[in-house]
Amino acid sequence: MIFQDPFASLNPQLQLADQVAEPIHNYGIETGSAVSDHVAQLFDRVELPRSFMRRYPHELSGGQRQRIAIARALALRPRLIVADEAVSALDVSVQAQVINLMMELQADMGLGYLFISHDMAVVERVSHYVGVMYLGRIVELGPRRAVFEDPRHPYTQALMKAVPIADPRRRKTEKDLNFKPIPSPIHPVDYEPAPSEYEEVSPGHKVLITDSGY
Repeated sequence: MIFQDPFASLNPQLQLADQVAEPIHNYGIETGSAVSDHVAQLFDRVELPRSFMRRYPHELSGGQRQRIAIARALALRPRLIVADEAVSALDVSVQAQVINLMMELQADMGLGYLFISHDMAVVERVSHYVGVMYLGRIVELGPRRAVFEDPRHPYTQALMKAVPIADPRRRKTEKDLNFKPIPSPIHPVDYEPAPSEYEEVSPGHKVLITDSGY
């Protein structure tokens, strides 16, 4: 896992090397001096100097702390990493650096990411396959290009239209979103949702079928 806020997900009382090494110790991946060597290599991987190994989280910037979180996630040599809003707490310029790092790691190590984000620009940048969730249910899924170029579900369309525009003359209002959310997502205790059924609108591109069409 890579969490949203690295300051909250790192232990303020442990040195960074010990935090990256913790999963290695827990799962017995390495022992003895091999642990230190593995941790040092992970610092190299996320492009942080080895001198940072004896620092504490408060001594780093937000982007540097998130690199530590990435190094810790890599410690067990995973095939899949769950990144939960992994860059939303960072400045835009730092976001780009961390995203580029994650994409380089993916190419070098053959990683898979389950990348959770509300930022459609980031999703378009990092994703190969996109699933759009509304009230706990996948309403549209498909290849990145299909979903972004031909969004079919009203909520997906609203997400696309909600992306900020720099030109104030083209600023959108709620009326432009053309999506009316339900009054409340809360169901009775005994509520049982109907099975999800999807229509395939193009190869690999599926949209949730509801009682009222889409």
